[in-house]
Amino acid sequence: MLSGCEVTVKQNSLVYSNGQGYSPSVPGSYSHQTPAKVPPHQSSGQYNYSGSQNVSQLNNYQGPGQTLNRPPVAPFSGSPVQQTGPVPQVLLPALQNSAAVSSAGSFPPGASPPVLSNWQYSQTPGSQPVGSQTSHLAHVTGTGSAQPPSSLSGNTNPPGNYQYAASPGGPPLQNSYMKPGSAPPPVTQPLTPLHPPARPPLGPPPVGGPPLTRPSTLIAGPPNTQSLLNSAANREGCCSSAINCKYLSSLPLATPHPSPAPPNLKMNRSVGYSYPTLPPGYQNTSPPGAPGMQASALQYPDGSKHFHQPALGTNHLTAAMGGLSLQQEGLRPVNLLQERNILPMTLLKAPVPNLHEDIQKLNCNPELFRCTLTNIPQTQALLNKAKLPLGLLLHPFKDLSQLPVVTSSTIVRCRSCRTYINPFVSFLDQRRWKCNLCYRVNDVPEEFMYNPVTRVYGEPHKRPEVQNATIEFMAPSEYMLRPPQPPVYLFVFDVSHNAIETGYLNTVCQTLLDNLDLLPGNTRTKIGFITFDSTIHFYSLQEGLSQPQMLIVSDIEDVFIPMPENLLVNLNENKELIQDLLRTLPQMFTKSLETQSALGPALQAAFKLMSPTGGRISVFQTQLPSVGMGALKSREEPNQRATAKDIHLTPSTDFYKKLALDCSGQQVAVDLFLLSGQYSDLASLGCISRYSAGSVYYYQSYHHKHNPVQVEKLQKELKRYLTRKIGFEAVMRIRCTKGLSIHTFHGNFFVRSTDLLSLPNVNPDAGYAVQMSVEESLTDMQVVSFQSALLYTSSKGERRIRVHTMCLPVVTTLSDVYLGADVQAITGLLANMAVDRSVSATLSDARDALVNAVIDSLSAYRSSVLSIQQPGLMAPYSLRLFPLYVLALLKQKAFQTGTNARLDERIFTMCQVKNQPLVYLMLMTHPSLYRVDNLTDEGALNINDRTIPQPPILQLSVEKLSRDGAYLMDAGSVMFLWIGKNCGQSFISQVLGVPNYGSVPQNMTHLPELETAESIRTIAFISWLREQRPFFPILYIVKDDSPLKSSFLQNMIEDRTESALSYYEFLLHIQQQVNK
Repeated sequence: MLSGCEVTVKQNSLVYSNGQGYSPSVPGSYSHQTPAKVPPHQSSGQYNYSGSQNVSQLNNYQGPGQTLNRPPVAPFSGSPVQQTGPVPQVLLPALQNSAAVSSAGSFPPGASPPVLSNWQYSQTPGSQPVGSQTSHLAHVTGTGSAQPPSSLSGNTNPPGNYQYAASPGGPPLQNSYMKPGSAPPPVTQPLTPLHPPARPPLGPPPVGGPPLTRPSTLIAGPPNTQSLLNSAANREGCCSSAINCKYLSSLPLATPHPSPAPPNLKMNRSVGYSYPTLPPGYQNTSPPGAPGMQASALQYPDGSKHFHQPALGTNHLTAAMGGLSLQQEGLRPVNLLQERNILPMTLLKAPVPNLHEDIQKLNCNPELFRCTLTNIPQTQALLNKAKLPLGLLLHPFKDLSQLPVVTSSTIVRCRSCRTYINPFVSFLDQRRWKCNLCYRVNDVPEEFMYNPVTRVYGEPHKRPEVQNATIEFMAPSEYMLRPPQPPVYLFVFDVSHNAIETGYLNTVCQTLLDNLDLLPGNTRTKIGFITFDSTIHFYSLQEGLSQPQMLIVSDIEDVFIPMPENLLVNLNENKELIQDLLRTLPQMFTKSLETQSALGPALQAAFKLMSPTGGRISVFQTQLPSVGMGALKSREEPNQRATAKDIHLTPSTDFYKKLALDCSGQQVAVDLFLLSGQYSDLASLGCISRYSAGSVYYYQSYHHKHNPVQVEKLQKELKRYLTRKIGFEAVMRIRCTKGLSIHTFHGNFFVRSTDLLSLPNVNPDAGYAVQMSVEESLTDMQVVSFQSALLYTSSKGERRIRVHTMCLPVVTTLSDVYLGADVQAITGLLANMAVDRSVSATLSDARDALVNAVIDSLSAYRSSVLSIQQPGLMAPYSLRLFPLYVLALLKQKAFQTGTNARLDERIFTMCQVKNQPLVYLMLMTHPSLYRVDNLTDEGALNINDRTIPQPPILQLSVEKLSRDGAYLMDAGSVMFLWIGKNCGQSFISQVLGVPNYGSVPQNMTHLPELETAESIRTIAFISWLREQRPFFPILYIVKDDSPLKSSFLQNMIEDRTESALSYYEFLLHIQQQVNK
């Protein structure tokens, strides 16, 4: 046994830094990464409501993804009367260079519409209060960047191999970024939307669902992200996202020729309708281009040293718009009330931007970088008119099978905006290149003239940096302020009576033992352990000890480290002691009767232990913390679960947020594993991970005997967690072309300097999102670019920079904006925004805002794009799935009402929305349903000598189920295999391995591996689905009399439930509001 000793030394308590808004911040150890910046200019002004309700003052909580500063809200005055006249308007502070935003809507009597910091809605009422300006989501009637129909969908395929495509030896790039083609077909011009009658307050939806009233919401204008540039020596931390450089007329690729605005489009009105600011989601899509090719879009003509890029004339642009003939499908009006079978039978792919094919071949894989609009509106007014959100969804550290790595003493960056050289810059000649973000002309360094791939001098445009939209640089010493930190892993285990009872410690210690040699790292890797109940236990693993030594600190009010050394030890040098500890830990506390949990003091101790180096803390907790700092009390009342009112989504203490900020400053991230059958206040505990760039894992009702299926899930997910790659002491910055600005971030991180995200740890399973606005008109620009740069230390101690660059066309017409809408990315961004709305306001406000997003965009499409008003609910083909996806969000655990969803479960789903890449978020939101009792090899995939069947995806409605079939529902983190009562005998015996339907066990969660063709196909398909995600979905076999049948039916999005509308009823409700 370990020897125990009481230690009673005192140490100063922690000093907490002020909690800033949920903007991840940059680690303090790399001061060069925190440049001096000009503080954001805050839009001044109050929100004025002309409605008649009382509004609660905006609270001070700034959750992740919210703007840093928000003006106060003027209270409503008047009595809560349902209005029948013009909709009340909301005056919003003007965005930097855009019209003021106005928001229209009404609240049910007595409601207190909370202020939503990020969403702005407005309409064109017949009468407005003086000074208010209508705003629409920007619509663009473009310079011909139309898109093929395929471009309108988002692919939820799990990440495939990242491939680079190129046009080897092709002709030099032409002057246009747009696709060449024939003259465009006529586009229907919008009728003049003079002053459509004001939309009266929305009434309740059809009977049976929660009232979907439309709240007035408002958004503070984005802070001006322009910042003073530091010296040219500034590293990744010192680049501003908005650059003030003048546009240089010699943009190599084209001299844009703006097309005139359609005659009927009233652009002279102040359109200030700005969109809800929700974070972008991430979407995986198949990689563009062919594998293994080297792309070269910028090639010197033979024998010439200069690019001759003639100005783009009208003829050229018209030709470029010829793609519209293919893309009319994207604008084809779809009557959603008549066309029921709109769900594609295969996973939706991301839209393909309408760019010249040489450029598109070079574009970033949408699995890594994706925009909600693949046609960027030229002005904020146009964006407002479209009523669609503009934002980016990123998966920056995704596992890639192909990643070009460049080792060079010179990393070529723009001297002004610090953008990394990329495929979308232009070379004026061999010695000069023009930045595609700020348009500054830079010199080509001598070293860059030599191409290490082709071993040719004088071809800088063929270097890998200019051929690949995703690339990784080995950073030289000037990108470091201290030597790269070693990989340090600290495990903190709850060993109270409740924790030991669950049996989790056996599973975790055994999984850790099995994977000890697979932890990412090198000879410098360090590891340590802390356990806690009402006291804190440290473990000395000093070399020479015959067994680990336990040190107990019982003073939890003033935590200190009992010994400075030997608590974090070298993994390789002390492996035997570490293995000994992992084998004995589960048995050490089996007789413990200690029920208290001092989680807060244990985290304080862990922070003090890790501060000198930085690293990762993995915390395993099984109950509500009850003693010491950070102790919590239960806030869940079971009788109130079914209501959306008074649920506690905000933290009950700022202890965990403050501690997370301290951790972030010392390059420490905290990952939380919550294994609990009771309420544990994840809303408060989750802050420790959210603000330190960690992750949250939740295993509801975990118990090794009573819930054995969770044991396998924990094993599989913990193995992935322990062995996946990791980046330490990271920072990330996202830059965009001059004129665009980023104003809100979503994900787990902290923002210290306006636009620099601090990521003490970065992992390959995390997604991020940002919201953007058009700050200055993008006149004379044919394309805009976005670049994310992630500076991190690898587990091998290398300082690296991973850069992703994406290029998108600019358009000037509303129809083109809709044509390029990415419905999955829009849904993902709105989901992130809705989480923020739920926290800063109320859940019902978030639900209303989601519904209004659909109403507003379809109203704008109907009034401004459709030339012939038709009966029914019309949507552009690109947005045909928008109402379905929003209804799916409303029925998701994060936002649903009227169910017995546990509060921690709801909060965990919200955590997933904020931290999941788009592809996984969409699967959780709108599951995929397949019939699997008739799988064949037709159309199957062949992967590593395995044949993977590809059954069609079915609509989520019981009308698609047949009692003589078997259906697999893939809901992301869980799978259901529903067996019909009259399912064929062959499937039951040859796949389930039982003689008849009655013999199928109630709690069956595994398929037997049988030597039958049916079994091999079914298991291959399910295994293939599981392999494509970082978490492990449990498979539940469900029969008609199974208690899990209700969970299965709950995911039938298109059907009506006790508290939510069916898809058809929802469409009727949307139609009613659109036609007002």
